[in-house]
Amino acid sequence: MTYPLKKALSSSLLFAASLLFAVTTLADSASSKNNLDYLQKNWAHATYQLEGTPRQEALSELAEYARQITQTEPAVPEILIWKGIVLSSLAGEKGGLGALGLVKEARTSLQSALEIDPDALQGSAHTSLGTLYHQVPGWPIAFGSDKKAKAHLKKALTINPDGIDSNYFMGQFLFDEGEFDAARAHLEQAMKAPARPGRALADSGRKGEIQALLMQIPAGG
Repeated sequence: MTYPLKKALSSSLLFAASLLFAVTTLADSASSKNNLDYLQKNWAHATYQLEGTPRQEALSELAEYARQITQTEPAVPEILIWKGIVLSSLAGEKGGLGALGLVKEARTSLQSALEIDPDALQGSAHTSLGTLYHQVPGWPIAFGSDKKAKAHLKKALTINPDGIDSNYFMGQFLFDEGEFDAARAHLEQAMKAPARPGRALADSGRKGEIQALLMQIPAGG
């Protein structure tokens, strides 16, 4: 069967356009994965292997990196989540009123990730938002809310019931609320969480934090 030249050209152009789109999508996907790996590994290094000024400087540099890549990849929820995590960590290092701008920026980034895909990174946007709402002061200083914190942390557990972070941060929240039995249950579940590929340092550091918090739970509490 023969085709008119016009139709043949149209088919060829359509195929070429489809191929270009596929190649571009693959390239973007690879770029996003590389950026995500970079953020995760360098955050773990700063958080668990540095202290004091070196840690704050490393997180500041990582925050700028996250801001830059979200300018070029504004709709990748995984990157937006990690931007929020890095900014929250940097705010924790800085502390005081100087950290308020950072936590507001972190909240915006995490909320944007939720709007795109609430299940991204196994609900990590909910985990991080819940932690942020719990740790930030309430009105009139900032936007902290234990009610919102608990809602996000519960949602994170619905998405990822066996995760190390989802259980650890719920355990931390319950510990702060004086609900020690429930806190212990979540912390023990966090210790049993499966290893995350490529996240050995983060897993090791988090387990150290879990063990430290378990030791603070009163005997019989």
